[in-house]
Amino acid sequence: MSLAERVAPQLPYLRRLARAVTGSQTAGDGLVANLLQGLIAEPQRFSVDAPSRLEAFRLLCRELRRTDIARQPRDVTARWELETIRRLEPIPVLHRLAFLLRSVEGFSLSEVSHILGEPVEAVQRYIDSFAKELANELATDVLIIEDEPIIAMEIEELVRSLGHRISGIARTHSEAVSAVARSRPGLILADIQLADGSSGIAAVNEILSSFDLPVIFITAYPERLLTGARPEPAFLIAKPFQPDVVKAVISQALFFNEEAHAPGNKSPGTARAPMPA
Repeated sequence: MSLAERVAPQLPYLRRLARAVTGSQTAGDGLVANLLQGLIAEPQRFSVDAPSRLEAFRLLCRELRRTDIARQPRDVTARWELETIRRLEPIPVLHRLAFLLRSVEGFSLSEVSHILGEPVEAVQRYIDSFAKELANELATDVLIIEDEPIIAMEIEELVRSLGHRISGIARTHSEAVSAVARSRPGLILADIQLADGSSGIAAVNEILSSFDLPVIFITAYPERLLTGARPEPAFLIAKPFQPDVVKAVISQALFFNEEAHAPGNKSPGTARAPMPA
C-alpha cells in the first residue's frame, strides 16, 4: 500500500482535529497541508508498522504540538469560529489534543497515549483538566432523565464535579417535560427506558419541539438510536458507562453548542428534528 493510500482516508478526520484544536478552519487546514508536504519530502517519517490511522494522527499531533497555535494565520469571519478560538486559547494544546482524540475521534486511552507519546495516567489527567477548565466557562443547568435512582445519583455526582448545576431529575416523560417548563436547562442527559414504561426519546422530542438545546442519551439500548435513519443523536453513551467518557462528552456537547450556557434564556429556540422513536 502506498503512502497516499494510507493517508488519504484519514484526511477528513485530520482536518477535523486540526480545526478543533486551533479553532480555525484556515489554520487547521494549513497545518494538515504542512504535514502532507513534510511527508512528501520525508516519506520515511510515516511508520508502516503501526495502523495507518494511529500513525497519521501521531504525526499530526507532533505538528500541532510544535507549532505556535496562537500565531497561525486566521481568515476568520464566522462568529462561531471567533468564539471557539476565544474559548480554546487559555487551554494548553496538549490538553485539547487529549480531549479531542478521546471524545471526538473516539480513540481509546491507550491509543491516545500512543499518539501523544504520553503515559495513560497523564492522558487521563489532561482530559480531566480540559473538562474542568471548559466547565468553568460553560457551567450550566443540567436536567437528568433517568429512572434508576443509583444511576441518577452517579450521573448527578459527575455533573456536579464538572461545576454544573442540576435543574432536576425526572423519572418519566411527564416529569421531564414539566421540569423543562419550570426551568429551562442548558443540557439534558436522558435514558431511553423510563420508570412508567414511557420513552425518554419521546420526552426529548417533545422538549426539542420548543427548545433548542444539546441532549446526551445514556442508555443500555444504543441500537434503538443507531438504526441508520436520520436524524440520529450527536451524543450517545452506552451503559455501563465510564465516568471519564461521560465527563468528556458533556464538555464536548456544551463546547459545540452556543446556547447551552446562556444563563436565564427561557425563550423557545429553533426546534430540532425529532429522534427516531
